Amino acid sequence: MPKNSKVAKRELDDDVVDSVKDLLSNEDSCEESFKKSELMVQDELDKDRDIEDGSDIDDERPAWNSKVQYILAQVGFSVGLGNVWRFPYLCQKNGGGAYLVPYLILLLVIGIPVFFLELSVGQRIRRGSIGVWNYISPKMGGIGFSSCIVCLFVALYYNVIIGWSLFYFSQSFQHPLPWDQCPLVKNASYTYIEPECEKSSATTYYWYREALNISNSISEGGGLNWRMTLCLLAAWIMVCLAMIKGIQSSGKVMYFSSLFPYLVLTCFLVRALLLNGSVDGIRHMFTPKLEIMLEPKVWREAATQVFFALGLGFGGVIAFSSYNKRDNNCHFDAVLVSFINFFTSVLATLVVFAVLGFKANIMNEGCISENAAKIVRLLHAGNLSQSVIPHHVNFSSITVQDYQLVYDIIKKVKEEEFDALGLAACQIEDELNKSVQGTGLAFIAFTEAMTHFPASPFWSVMFFLMLVNLGLGSMFGTIEGITTPIVDTFKIRKEPLTVGCCLMAFCIGLLFVQRSGNYFVTMFDDYSATLPLLVVVILETVAVSWVYGIDKFMDDLKDMLGFTPYKYYYYMWKYVSPILLAILLISSVVQMGITPPGYYAWIDETATEERLSYPTWGLFLCVLLIVLALLPVPLVFIVRFFNLIDDSSGSLASVSYKRGRIIKEISNPEEDDASLIHEKIQSEMPSPNIGNSIYRKQNGSPSLKVDTAPNGRYGIGYLMADMPDMPESDL
Repeated sequence: MPKNSKVAKRELDDDVVDSVKDLLSNEDSCEESFKKSELMVQDELDKDRDIEDGSDIDDERPAWNSKVQYILAQVGFSVGLGNVWRFPYLCQKNGGGAYLVPYLILLLVIGIPVFFLELSVGQRIRRGSIGVWNYISPKMGGIGFSSCIVCLFVALYYNVIIGWSLFYFSQSFQHPLPWDQCPLVKNASYTYIEPECEKSSATTYYWYREALNISNSISEGGGLNWRMTLCLLAAWIMVCLAMIKGIQSSGKVMYFSSLFPYLVLTCFLVRALLLNGSVDGIRHMFTPKLEIMLEPKVWREAATQVFFALGLGFGGVIAFSSYNKRDNNCHFDAVLVSFINFFTSVLATLVVFAVLGFKANIMNEGCISENAAKIVRLLHAGNLSQSVIPHHVNFSSITVQDYQLVYDIIKKVKEEEFDALGLAACQIEDELNKSVQGTGLAFIAFTEAMTHFPASPFWSVMFFLMLVNLGLGSMFGTIEGITTPIVDTFKIRKEPLTVGCCLMAFCIGLLFVQRSGNYFVTMFDDYSATLPLLVVVILETVAVSWVYGIDKFMDDLKDMLGFTPYKYYYYMWKYVSPILLAILLISSVVQMGITPPGYYAWIDETATEERLSYPTWGLFLCVLLIVLALLPVPLVFIVRFFNLIDDSSGSLASVSYKRGRIIKEISNPEEDDASLIHEKIQSEMPSPNIGNSIYRKQNGSPSLKVDTAPNGRYGIGYLMADMPDMPESDL
């Protein structure tokens, strides 16, 4: 039905009609120009009907093809590399199975409520993070800009990790795997094992020397690693092609990128359970250490993991939910995705510790063989008496139980001289207690375990393809958190914006593929996201609960969902979640103060990692990352509180937000009436200015005093003095 039909004209917002009639009531009803102006104003405002009016009309905004596609997108964004290499490490470090208790509690009081809040505001307002927080409170609009900056910082180094995975994936089509054995160095007279590799291990050497070709410190750039540069370029091309059409293209990719990791994890779990020692790893993992669970550090790390596991504050959650239908049950989505994320972490932990249990048994067998040979040499040298060795023990094929028996006997007999003998206990728990996380788990520990798998190249291909898919799923949400707010705010075409963002990010990302690039990845991971995201999420809950109003927000949810959410969320959003997040922020700042900024550098002479402090410029860069991410929050607040932007300047920075829509300011106020008559597109329509604007009258308002945003608060340039005697000419 045409928008300018009589029926369409009757379907107007009552408030808008009343406001226009009030303003035009003193005019000559016979004047055709005013009649035409009124009709055209109504038609334009009909097009501008938004979520506040309950309209489903949102011109040119894409939507998910199906609910399944949307859920897969949210799952793909929230389930990432941290589920595979961060959660298992924290679980093993912080009490094993007992760690799941604080994690679940914090998931219920922080994770699900804040996740539900972000889903709700995105779906209700149908904008990216910038538009959403401008709608909630224009003065707090900097929250959205901070989210975009953090997304950019994270995308810069996160895609480097995908590039690393692509490199290992490309090298996995070999048998034996290239990191299976230490390389040999041929000299004129003899051949010997590479000393750096011999001091560490084959997988460690391959990671630091062959893959990264790492320098000894962050100050030694060392030039670009051309192989990693090509992998980074391939990673950005993949992201660009998947995101260039927005959710129309990325949504289809989600079917593979979100589901394939579960197939691989399931296959790995089945295969690992059939390996010797896997049960030892799982038993070690889930043996609860209740005394550790009571430490404050465990709760702080559990809260941080909950926070980052769901991708809170990035803007990706808001961006994805903004493409939903208005009546979608986002509460169900929040609970479903949160628990899928949790169970994925548990599944990944089972796989990791089953594989590490197998690896620990392999390492333990090597330890036993080496120390059994030492005992035989001690017997031949006469340092030990054959009489102390049980007769049934066979050193050529000694079992774990027999070695422990012999070890305990020798320790008891040679109590004073035992340390000088140099014998190791060779207990599997010692191997399992070696905490490994992040790149160390994926590119060193796991790769070493897979060299002992039958058909190891196949499993290596599957593992690194899974890492690529996990990384891409998170990257899609991260890039969406950048592009969607910019498209919604500045009305830029998505295709060139996506290509431009990816090209710019690749150029900046060259910092991470030089020889010292791994140290910059660590820096960005430690300082570009943690504190800024905590501040962003705290401000999100405060903006909704205290600025916009928690009661009004609950009414909005009832209108949108068709039912009132549990009162539980009322108290979580208003009190519990902000307080707990503030405590987490304070503890994170204190922790940073206690632990001086530093990084672990690989020293090739000793073939070990050594903790070094950042140079002065490195410390400045750490602080700069935090400041740049948080700067938009106070900047936007100051600009809008003091109304520093001139509404008549005509610049792109001068924008007004009304019903979640952005309107460019027009520098020539005399063109306002003409723009209404000639049906200029929405992005070119002027926002209200003093004396030449049409205002919407609030329900129950006896007089027209000021123009307010739909949330009852003032937007940019909306704070005006009462003008009861406004002349007709100003209309």
